[in-house]
Amino acid sequence: MEIGISTFLATTPDPSSGTAVGHAERLRQAVEEIVLAEQAGLDVYGIGEHHRADYASSAPAVVLAAAATLTKRIRLTSAVTVLSSDDPVRVYQAFSTLDAVSNGRAEIMAGRGSFIESFPLFGYDLNDYDELFEEKLELLLEICRSEKVTWRGGHRPAFRNLGIYPRAVQQPLPVWIATGGNPESSARAGMLGLPVAYAIIGGMPERFAPLVNLYKRAAAQAGHDPDRLQIATHSHGFIADTKEEADRLYFPAAKAQMDIIGRERGWPPYSRDSYDAMVSPRGALYVGDPEYVAEKIVLLRQNLGVTRFFLHVDVSTVPHRDVLRTIELLGTKVAPIVRKEIARTERNEE
Repeated sequence: MEIGISTFLATTPDPSSGTAVGHAERLRQAVEEIVLAEQAGLDVYGIGEHHRADYASSAPAVVLAAAATLTKRIRLTSAVTVLSSDDPVRVYQAFSTLDAVSNGRAEIMAGRGSFIESFPLFGYDLNDYDELFEEKLELLLEICRSEKVTWRGGHRPAFRNLGIYPRAVQQPLPVWIATGGNPESSARAGMLGLPVAYAIIGGMPERFAPLVNLYKRAAAQAGHDPDRLQIATHSHGFIADTKEEADRLYFPAAKAQMDIIGRERGWPPYSRDSYDAMVSPRGALYVGDPEYVAEKIVLLRQNLGVTRFFLHVDVSTVPHRDVLRTIELLGTKVAPIVRKEIARTERNEE
């Protein structure tokens, strides 16, 4: 099972002082985190695309490329690329360049995104939300398969038999489908035989089991082997040496960030009761000491059959030294426990 980190490079202001980490500093921190993640034994690091003042991650491939020259093993992915408002040709070129710089460690995680600010920014109509994603995904996959492409669609100028370069080291360049729980996305990923990543940021992760089953059924019906499919999840979390320390550091920062998003979306203020429910064994927040977080990941594996787990460690008002400690603990303490337990379970099942 692969275990890694995802981030949006948050720069949320501190609720007490009003100060925030600058974009430039947060970008440099990301490179530091990727280097540490590899040193700690983690498998993957992902950066999601956003175009807001409270995130510094509008160009994930550039940040990942900066870290590629300082690492040798860790896989580098978007988490996600907002494909609906981007140009698939440029997406491919950015990540094929990253693939070359990293010697074959790049991935694209394609999705609609959790915010909509990129649509007006790049001149797209939200009424075309679904059609844009479907059409652009089709083009991206064709580019991954073929050096020269002929294309005609409804939302991009047509072109005929044009080459798209540089070509990726990996053939094809890996493309994942990212979704927050849309059944159509699960079915589409299965039909295409693509790996899928679920953003599980609320409720109980086990409620995604029907979506995983739908994904596997769609894959089997399309002639793909369900046993070869890759399933990832992305959930928020934080790790410290003790659960008490994790809660003390994480809850105030999580509340500040969630309340900003909540005001935009009409949610009530984030309460301690909501937090406690989310950090319980069946909740979607992976906060605590290494043993507790490992137990939750093992349960996730049992319930959903995940092959990759992203811990989203990205609350900018937590001191960066504590974020680095979380990454270190995830790699050196949590991951070995999870892998040992999975190996033990699989031996018993043989």
